[in-house]
Amino acid sequence: MKRREFIRKAGAGSLVVGAGLAGVRTAEAKAEIKWKMVTTWPRNFPGLGTGANKLAKVINEMSGGRMHVKVYGAKELVPAFEVFDAVARGTAEIGHGAAYYWKGKSETAQFFSTVPFGMTAQEMNGWLYFGGGLELWRELYKPFGLIPAPGGNTGMQMGGWFNKEIKSVRDLKGLKMRIPGLGGEVLKRAGGTPVNLPGGELFTSLQSGAIDATEWVNPYNDLAFGLFKAAKYYYYPGFHEPGTTMEAIINQKAFIALPKDLQAIALNACKIANQEMLAEYTARNPAALKTLVEKHKVDIRTYPGDVLETLRKYSREVVEELARKDAFAKKVHDSYMDFLEGSREWGSISDFAYLQARDKA
Repeated sequence: MKRREFIRKAGAGSLVVGAGLAGVRTAEAKAEIKWKMVTTWPRNFPGLGTGANKLAKVINEMSGGRMHVKVYGAKELVPAFEVFDAVARGTAEIGHGAAYYWKGKSETAQFFSTVPFGMTAQEMNGWLYFGGGLELWRELYKPFGLIPAPGGNTGMQMGGWFNKEIKSVRDLKGLKMRIPGLGGEVLKRAGGTPVNLPGGELFTSLQSGAIDATEWVNPYNDLAFGLFKAAKYYYYPGFHEPGTTMEAIINQKAFIALPKDLQAIALNACKIANQEMLAEYTARNPAALKTLVEKHKVDIRTYPGDVLETLRKYSREVVEELARKDAFAKKVHDSYMDFLEGSREWGSISDFAYLQARDKA
């Protein structure tokens, strides 16, 4: 009798302990981690702003409600160009922007957004994910307490909106143009004045004459901003941004504090956002271009050959000078250029050759 009573009580005790542990695990699973995301884009802006929203949504959904990321557009929590610092100091746990905005922190960061006459979107993804680029990017940002990841790509951009024709290199002299990153340095070599403005200020600056020209992204975004109302000529190709990678930057301490599965969710959500943004631009640009041309009568022009050749020459100079800044800049430069060279050889007999054949059909 005593033995049976002991076993009964022991079993009941085990059930209580088991139920208690299950309750703890359930509470842990339901615990909500709240993150703030700050962006360099206007809230809900098509493509870029909605791309940041998508990243947050994927994290929220994949975590099963254990994480909630709230998105703040430019100026809602911090100004557009303070996103890097805000995430580094922990004001927000994650940010969404572009690495060339932070050249004041490190000029080398520009390699991880876009390089004039450099890699396309697919080539950038190849370099970052499989060519060692992402490892170099994370090494660069580590001293700032940040973990970067590709968080989108605009694909090929347009050359920009101008209030005068560009017939020769002389027309670039004295031109005040909104153009960030290394492309701005190239314009400066050609005699122009690069200006760095957040997206939300482009239309009024162009319309008021504060700037003579601006590049933004491509037809989908340019139509949304109504830039056709402020400038007459729309030039291509976007030599300065052939495949611009958007970045997600995560506060290192906040990331380390996450359980391993949530860390994996955050990083894989960035991959999803990176892929979907490029797909969206590929889908939306054709219709937007048609609207600009047929409805708004936009005058689309191609840069003259001698202008492109001059810009190509200055691009080489700017990139090579950046590589001489320090040993790490050279390391990144060499990695980037080695991958680009291999891609160029393959691309000439794959995508480029196919598009030429297709368009002649």
